[in-house]
Amino acid sequence: MNLLRKRRIALSGLFFLAGLSFASWASRIPDFQQLFDLSEGQLGTLLLGMPLGSLIALPLAGWAVDKYGSRRVIVTGSLLYALSLLSLGYTGSVIQLGVAVVLFGMMGNIMNISLNTQALLVEDGYNRSILASFHGLWSLAGFAGAGIGALMIKLGWAPVNHYWLVAGIMLLILVSSFNLLFKEEKRAGSGGLMLKKPDALLLRIGLVGFFGMMCEGCMFDWSGVYLKKVVVASPDLVPLGYVTFMAAMASGRFFSDALANKWSKIVMLRISGTLICIGLLIAVIYPAFGTAVAGFLLVGFGTASVIPLSYSIAGRSKMYAPSISLALVSTISFFGFLLGPPMIGFIAELFDLQVSFAVIAMMGMCITLLVSIKTQLFESYKIPANKKAAAGK
Repeated sequence: MNLLRKRRIALSGLFFLAGLSFASWASRIPDFQQLFDLSEGQLGTLLLGMPLGSLIALPLAGWAVDKYGSRRVIVTGSLLYALSLLSLGYTGSVIQLGVAVVLFGMMGNIMNISLNTQALLVEDGYNRSILASFHGLWSLAGFAGAGIGALMIKLGWAPVNHYWLVAGIMLLILVSSFNLLFKEEKRAGSGGLMLKKPDALLLRIGLVGFFGMMCEGCMFDWSGVYLKKVVVASPDLVPLGYVTFMAAMASGRFFSDALANKWSKIVMLRISGTLICIGLLIAVIYPAFGTAVAGFLLVGFGTASVIPLSYSIAGRSKMYAPSISLALVSTISFFGFLLGPPMIGFIAELFDLQVSFAVIAMMGMCITLLVSIKTQLFESYKIPANKKAAAGK
């Protein structure tokens, strides 16, 4: 096995680790709600700490990776991510839990930027698209983490004991992987913690991510509600909409790289936006259980490629270092995730949920339009051929 292949396997383990950590927290949220006797509204407010922490960490992550290199930040970030996960289990009040959730969100996004920066180096070595497969492993880890969480609950393990187990797994993966990561040179003059002004390429691809994350947020928060209130599905069938979407998104990431290499990343983004639009419109026009779930399946396949390919393109910006470019695109994209679900609720209040989903369908078409106008803007992202040999050293 050559060195580049070993690097890819090591980094794959770290992506899986990040997804497992997040899913471990998410799978025990009902336990925390019960422990602190939180209402639905109080729990919703508490969970806002996660995106808040992610947003706070974006300029810090971009600066740290740019100055110290993704390898150092991955090692430090993994240890801090494990500690922040453990801190959730040791909280004794709602205030402490809120602070811990914010810190956990911060550490998660530091891992996000550093892992994706390292993934771009590995992708350069392959001289072809492979970033989506890393994101697929993150999604796959979500299913594994949910399964482990269900087992821990069945065995009667408290969240803190569950998190110690996950932290031990994290440490094992980190120890076996960090020597295989690319060691970048320390950079001078990284420009402090403030985010830069995006150039035309980063602004365009950031908007692609914005609309993609808006569609993801729609499915995460509203797919079950849609099946319950619009489709009027039986309670035992309601979760199948979300599960179908997640399964399609996770599996789609494992073959989207091959399609991107065959047709190009821009063509794949066009297809992705079109699938999102068609899938949501099917659910709107034909609101029966079978057709709605089939539509959600298409949305899952559509969203699978949007963020990985957006990151891959952004990392080739000629204006900024990859970590800074990723932080910029992540920031723009992230607001889509924050604004999408509340916007759906607001539109549903004025009209109904079907109108909300129709509006989100147009967001998918916006992705297709953004990568179909002035396509010469995307020429700068291509990987130089001479990087292939350099990345194996």
